[in-house]
Amino acid sequence: MFQDEGRFGRISDPRRCWGPPGVRPDVRAALVREYSYAYAALSPWDDGLDSLILPEASTECMNVFLNEVAARHPGEFIAMVLDGAGWHRAKALQVPENMALLPLPPYSPELNPVENLWGELREKSFHNRVFDSLDAVEDQLCDALAAFEPGDSPTTTPVVFLETEAVTFAPSASRAAFASSRDQASSVPVMTY
Repeated sequence: MFQDEGRFGRISDPRRCWGPPGVRPDVRAALVREYSYAYAALSPWDDGLDSLILPEASTECMNVFLNEVAARHPGEFIAMVLDGAGWHRAKALQVPENMALLPLPPYSPELNPVENLWGELREKSFHNRVFDSLDAVEDQLCDALAAFEPGDSPTTTPVVFLETEAVTFAPSASRAAFASSRDQASSVPVMTY
């Protein structure tokens, strides 16, 4: 599997778009620095994709992601190919028993097929969009990632990380239902911004 993280936020991404002759399309822009991070592991051999939406790119979040991927593939040994980010080499990184980490050479993002996923998501799901909140960004990201993940089972839906636990929810689930389940679980905020 190949692994990478992508940052998605409220800064808009204006791109070319179609408009009738003589009419200039009106595209809103936003410059708000709020971000969530999508972690993805892609298996080009069987078209498998495992993804999580986490609040930051850190060793702690990487541990959560690696444990989730290992849990989704319990009977398999996973060779996880990843880049040289600091949290991929940290001493506090805990690699599951059924996984080995293989680093890519420096300055070679073209060798990681997950980089193409980020470009596809940004082009198809985030272009010319302005989001009112980070929750709206996460909803859009969840729907976009769910379209790439195979199957409809709960184990293949994206997961939003809480500070104390991970909660799985279907992409079509309402934000209010998710918020009420979070409030029942703990008084910890959903994301740390």
